Amino acid sequence: QVQLVESGGGLVQPGGSLRLSCAASGSIFSIRAMGWYRQAPGKERELVASITSGGITNYADSVKGRFTISRDNAKNTAYLQMNSLKPEDTAVYYCNAEVLIVSSIMINYWGQGTQVTVSS
Repeated sequence: QVQLVESGGGLVQPGGSLRLSCAASGSIFSIRAMGWYRQAPGKERELVASITSGGITNYADSVKGRFTISRDNAKNTAYLQMNSLKPEDTAVYYCNAEVLIVSSIMINYWGQGTQVTVSS
């Protein structure tokens, strides 16, 4: 079994910053891509940013230039640095990881979500 534990959410004023962390633990052979998704009330879950094991990143257009995804492969942890936050960034943020539990079996795992609220 694999667990993804997110932390770092909270309430921040517009223009402020937050850093989310996602730590994976359990029966992990290796982790391929890790990503952050978000879901606002009444909206579908959307990809915010992703990063491969080799460090290739991908961002939603709405966060380019403001958010930075990174990972520490030795710690099986991904981070999302969020700067210049806007009210429209308010959502529950979920971590996702493509985990190889053995060399040939990959399972997609989700974290429990962490609330990010941008409001004055």
